[in-house]
Amino acid sequence: MALYYYLISSLPDLRTDAQMPITYDEWLQSCQSNVSEEKFEFLQNLTLDSSEGPLIREWAFVYGNLMRELSYQRSMRMGKSYGVSYDKDSEYTMVASAALAAKNPLEAEKILLDYEFDVLDSLVGLHTFDDIYLFGYAVKLRLLERQSCFVPKKGQEEFKRLFDGVQQQVYSL
Repeated sequence: MALYYYLISSLPDLRTDAQMPITYDEWLQSCQSNVSEEKFEFLQNLTLDSSEGPLIREWAFVYGNLMRELSYQRSMRMGKSYGVSYDKDSEYTMVASAALAAKNPLEAEKILLDYEFDVLDSLVGLHTFDDIYLFGYAVKLRLLERQSCFVPKKGQEEFKRLFDGVQQQVYSL
């Protein structure tokens, strides 16, 4: 843990309303000489769906239930049944409802990202220079990495392409 003081104090702040200040690969390089081989391997293989490692079990529970709630609400909106059981929670229901009510997919992602960052901050708590903080930071980076894939212009172009296709099908009827 003593090696984490410099590493963690040198990390840039991660925010939901800003670009990624560091890539996951750059961050991994800075971690390599500061964490054990076992922890480094966990960090290398970390995904948003991972379930092993410090803090990750708790995160997996929250993230999995949030994703299931989103799937459930999408299924209900389409009039389909949803046969997977999960721990329903009013907080997940409110967040998923807000995301699905957003005016566009990017806004929905931002709603989810804000909530996920709040959850991670809560899970990390007062941990500052230990594995809990390090893994919380890693998950936040993975979340920002996912968000950086959203390009509004490309999304608008894809929406227009899909909408034009639907219009042509309707007109051909």
